[in-house]
Amino acid sequence: MTARFNHTIIASTDPTEMAVYYRDLLEADEAPSWGPFVNIQIADGVLLQFATPPTEFSPQHYAYLLDDAHFDRAHAKITDNSQAHWADPQRSRAGEINCGHGGRGVYLLDPSGHFLELITRPYL
Repeated sequence: MTARFNHTIIASTDPTEMAVYYRDLLEADEAPSWGPFVNIQIADGVLLQFATPPTEFSPQHYAYLLDDAHFDRAHAKITDNSQAHWADPQRSRAGEINCGHGGRGVYLLDPSGHFLELITRPYL
């Protein structure tokens, strides 16, 4: 199998705000930006490109695998900022984290309304 994930465009109400938010939460690297894109880079060279689309967009789900120490730092930022978060995708366990799949996980919304999932163990 040679296919690898390279980049994605994340629809954003404010691309700069989104890049700053993701860069802080994911501890991502800055990346050159061009045209309508504000870019950051995460592990394995994956480029996240933030741009405002020409039409309205539906919220999407983005899941990120973090090591335990990074998860602790991200969870601390979420709670220190009093950001709403949940242990489940149904948003019925507010202010909690889960212990699914032998690790920990949390769900939250980004500044553009996309549903983020931070996990410490992959599902498979």
